[in-house]
Amino acid sequence: MAEKSKKVPSSRVSRLAHLGGLAGKVASNVVLGGAKQVLSGKPVTRKGLLLQPKNIHAVADKLAHLRGAAMKLGQLLSMDAGDLLPPELSSLLEKLRADAQPMPHKQLIALLEDNWGPNWLDKFSHIELRSFARASIGQVHEATTESGKKLALKIQYPGVANSIDSDVDNVAMLIKLSGLMPKQVALEPLMHEAKKQLLVETNYQAEGQRLIEFADGLSQYPQFKVPQFLPEYSTDNILAMEYVNGQPLDDFAGSNFELRCNIASDLILLFFIEMFELQAIQSDPNLANYLFDEQQQQLVLLDFGASRSIQKSLASGYWKLLKAGVDNNRALMVKAVQQIGYFGEEIDEAYQEVVLELFFMATEPLRAPQPYDFGTSDIAMRIRDKGMSLSTREGEWHTPPVDALFIHRKLAGLYLIAARLGAKVNVADLFARFEEPSIQ
Repeated sequence: MAEKSKKVPSSRVSRLAHLGGLAGKVASNVVLGGAKQVLSGKPVTRKGLLLQPKNIHAVADKLAHLRGAAMKLGQLLSMDAGDLLPPELSSLLEKLRADAQPMPHKQLIALLEDNWGPNWLDKFSHIELRSFARASIGQVHEATTESGKKLALKIQYPGVANSIDSDVDNVAMLIKLSGLMPKQVALEPLMHEAKKQLLVETNYQAEGQRLIEFADGLSQYPQFKVPQFLPEYSTDNILAMEYVNGQPLDDFAGSNFELRCNIASDLILLFFIEMFELQAIQSDPNLANYLFDEQQQQLVLLDFGASRSIQKSLASGYWKLLKAGVDNNRALMVKAVQQIGYFGEEIDEAYQEVVLELFFMATEPLRAPQPYDFGTSDIAMRIRDKGMSLSTREGEWHTPPVDALFIHRKLAGLYLIAARLGAKVNVADLFARFEEPSIQ
């Protein structure tokens, strides 16, 4: 069956028109749904009408069609508030994280011609027009050069870069109108960060430099493979890199136990290398961003668009935080959390206590007397329940530094991958290899 495609609106006007049409559709559904409930004698609430399944489907479909800003703001919101969000909004954000539909071939070919010129086909012996991966910013195609080198080409959706500000503002307006966000979640800094992060992710030349930096930084660790950046085929809208073989990590969920443990162990080791040696993290721990090459026994690292540089003072704060977790040292934990900037000037003592409990819980794998069993652990559930108790403290919810949110997202994602693999990992031994980064 042919793969469905949908043209990506590229101008600001067309993108705004799509959102305007969406608002009208949702409003119409609300009116009709309200009338039906009144006639049937059922109680009517604004939230209930807004959250009809057909509205959630309409919003998710339209935002996924726009790609880019909508999906990125959704990721940031779910990352920041996590399970504090209402299940209905979490459901919407989950839909946004699903693969977007590909561009039609006509739009794709026009984009290739714009970037490589009318004779673009001369560069290749073959280019596959069907994408093999898609995300919020672009889609990935396989190609072979005239010399026989196999490439992966990440091709950016048209209009994403030029519409970042307006897209984020319009999506935020939709979320505000829905009334779904907890009042204590500060949306403005997240909108600002979504715009900054999207600008970084749409800069394919910068991502190419990240590929070079991570390949260099990880050169002494043969268990990691970073695809080679190929600037001669890259443009502002096309990122060319070597095509690397590997299988999705999900394929190894039923493989032998030792291999699963090694994969999870290497992922957590990589996090410590990024934090305490490179001071740069790939902040999106999506399963799709990793492959495993069984023949080479290497973890293949994909998608460095969401990479972030980490200041040494912040890395030092997290080293102290993890060290406090290992040693069960409350005084050091308080010092570390303050250094990270998690607490405001006038933080409520009871609120501070809950946050510290949350961090001690998150560092539980570091205190395990033997390799921590992620497969049978309910740590994610307990962290969620503890996080939920924060949401009941009206007016006290404190948004930490944005870099901290990305770091938390990375580590939480790695815990989930380790659980998915049913792995046991000696996290304390991995952490013990690293010294506190010097901030001098």
